[in-house]
Amino acid sequence: MLVSRGSRAAITMACAALLLATSACGSDKPEGATTTTQVRLYGSDGNMLNSFAAELKERADLVNGMKGTTPLTPLPESFTGRLRTVDPKLTDYLYSAETYDAVVVSALAAQLAGSTDAAAIAKQIVGVTTGGERCDGPAACLQLAAQGRDIEYRGVSLTRAGFTDAGEPATASYATLHFDDQKLDDGKTEFVGAGDESAASSKTPPRGKKQRRSATPLILGGLLPQTGDLAIANPPMAAGAALAVKEVNAAGGVLGKPVVWVDGDDGTNPDVAKATVASHIAKGVQVFIGAGASGISRAVLPDVVAAGRVLFSPSNTDAGLTTVDDKGLYFRTAPSDILQGRALADVILRDGPHKIAIVARKDSYGEGLQGNVRADLERAGIGADKVKLLTYEPPADADAAPVDFTAGAKEIKDFGPDAVLIIGFGESAHVITALADAGVQIQH
Repeated sequence: MLVSRGSRAAITMACAALLLATSACGSDKPEGATTTTQVRLYGSDGNMLNSFAAELKERADLVNGMKGTTPLTPLPESFTGRLRTVDPKLTDYLYSAETYDAVVVSALAAQLAGSTDAAAIAKQIVGVTTGGERCDGPAACLQLAAQGRDIEYRGVSLTRAGFTDAGEPATASYATLHFDDQKLDDGKTEFVGAGDESAASSKTPPRGKKQRRSATPLILGGLLPQTGDLAIANPPMAAGAALAVKEVNAAGGVLGKPVVWVDGDDGTNPDVAKATVASHIAKGVQVFIGAGASGISRAVLPDVVAAGRVLFSPSNTDAGLTTVDDKGLYFRTAPSDILQGRALADVILRDGPHKIAIVARKDSYGEGLQGNVRADLERAGIGADKVKLLTYEPPADADAAPVDFTAGAKEIKDFGPDAVLIIGFGESAHVITALADAGVQIQH
């Protein structure tokens, strides 16, 4: 179900009021009685995936009862079915729609620009999503673009509004997800709308050019997390990209030539990502689809910008990227964590916690979302003494030792929260096992 911004605010205020009232009324337990507080676990887009349970191996049952949010639009079966023709083993669809739309928007921008030059493509990207003739799907939109007509693409993730001037979605949809029996229970999933349609750009893009043929094809370079901490999210993104390229080419390609896809790994590691960027540049890639993690995009963006290419991420949510110095060459189909922070705070407040610990991986994504959630809890009336913030260093690469959260888990146990939010990727499974090993009673 979609909930309006006003309804969401009302829910938040009601939850906060209930929380404060409960705290003020005291307890009917006899003085001196002790109880063991059960802790409810919450997660975010980096770990609310079916594949996350496997990261806990034989202790996968620890995720049962965990809930959280992720940017996700209700996906039609027509889309997920087509994704499964690309990858029959798919169990998650996180960021598949955003990846699909990033590829399609890039193709439409090149067609309207009448060029595969990255700078010309960049100038059309925002305009492809706003203010023109409404169309959905590569075939219909490419046909209009080939006629030089201004279009307003509506795809799978871009359904309500287009991009802002900064090159990111003005609106978003979030799903509240629940783990049950070591997998996400689709029957409990709720969808909440966020953002403001009036924030979409009203600027007029350069005039589109009518059908012409290009001497060089549009070359897209994958910069997705095939390895590293975020590799659990790679399959749906890879499938989304492959499906988009397939359908764009089935519709005639771009400027008379098939779109070329060059595979590439960001490794959830700056060094791996930088090496991939250098390789892609040498192969003539004009648009990079990635990186997966916000911190990796921050690391490679200077290299991409220096080469005059476009970086278009389907999954970066760090709010700070909205104002990053990108020379107009960075875009994303994933919404800012300012929006996810509100959605996560709402989910936590509905359960009426008294004390909350927020654990985050120590990078721009983790600390950024942690700060946004904290700010929204504060606005709902949750005092600073009721919230504990902790971070952990994620492993440098796949060969590094796993996260050791032993000390942090003891701090949390001593703090005595009844809610713990864990913001991380696959490595955050070690935070959960550390909590259990420290004697924190996880509510299932």
